[in-house]
Amino acid sequence: MPLAAAPRLLTALGLALALSACSARYQTPVAVGGDDDDAVCQSRGYAQGSPEYVACRKDRDVQRSGAIARADRRQRDLGEYMLNNPVRP
Repeated sequence: MPLAAAPRLLTALGLALALSACSARYQTPVAVGGDDDDAVCQSRGYAQGSPEYVACRKDRDVQRSGAIARADRRQRDLGEYMLNNPVRP
């Protein structure tokens, strides 16, 4: 019986490995939108190189870095909570 289960186990292991490759850390948060900053700022009517365009790009960069920092902080807080409050059945 164990030899008959080996192909199934290897198939399941291969699928798990393939699916785990799809996950990635440090993706752009959805709240910011994965839009191209250049296209967004130009669609707002700002000419490339103008002070308004530069401010738009800086604002989008600040929003993105803030969203990443919030996500990292939530992950860290969750880890600390789980360490300090273990579930014991």
